[in-house]
Amino acid sequence: MYIPPAFAIDRTAAIALLRERGFGLLVLASAADAPAGVHAPFLVEERAGGSLRVELHVARANRLHTRIGDGSKALLACQGPDAYISPDWYGVPNQVPTWTYTAVHLTGTARLLPETETLGHVDRLSAFFESRLAPKPPWTSAKMDEGRLAAMLKAIVVIAIEVETVEGSRKLIQHKGEIEHRGAIAGLSGGPDAGSLAIADMMRETLAKKFGRAP
Repeated sequence: MYIPPAFAIDRTAAIALLRERGFGLLVLASAADAPAGVHAPFLVEERAGGSLRVELHVARANRLHTRIGDGSKALLACQGPDAYISPDWYGVPNQVPTWTYTAVHLTGTARLLPETETLGHVDRLSAFFESRLAPKPPWTSAKMDEGRLAAMLKAIVVIAIEVETVEGSRKLIQHKGEIEHRGAIAGLSGGPDAGSLAIADMMRETLAKKFGRAP
């Protein structure tokens, strides 16, 4: 992942983004075929000693999981808010368009978990996302008929990634001046999409930290 120093975020901020989003693109390479990917929700687990593990699952019918063997290398890309910035917003001449975004890339070794761990994975994954829906009573696998649950568990394959590198970027025009920041924030704040509004909020934080003044 190419990250200019001004846009780099630390490991703590990267993990926070991973947990906030909980959804990403898993890519597996192959010497014989083109890279293959799948979009999937995931869980992040910080383990003793500071290591990081990610869990996700794919449909058994998705042949991607058959690429995983001993020592298979994987990339998980997780993207947060993003938005286009028009040069007209900056309020200074000779500017060019850009795209602002937040993203984290994880690389590591993927392996398949045994079927005996599938139910535990589903319960952990659902508990994590159901907690966001409080005060709704959480859904649990115990609400399903035993036969139906068994069939659904059989239909998925769980993948664990032992993370080796964590790279995160927040590209929020940190290299530009206060005038450009204020203009971009104003332009983004008038946008119709959630991404523009979210980026505007992040840039307000950047403005306050960099220049010591709120917009």
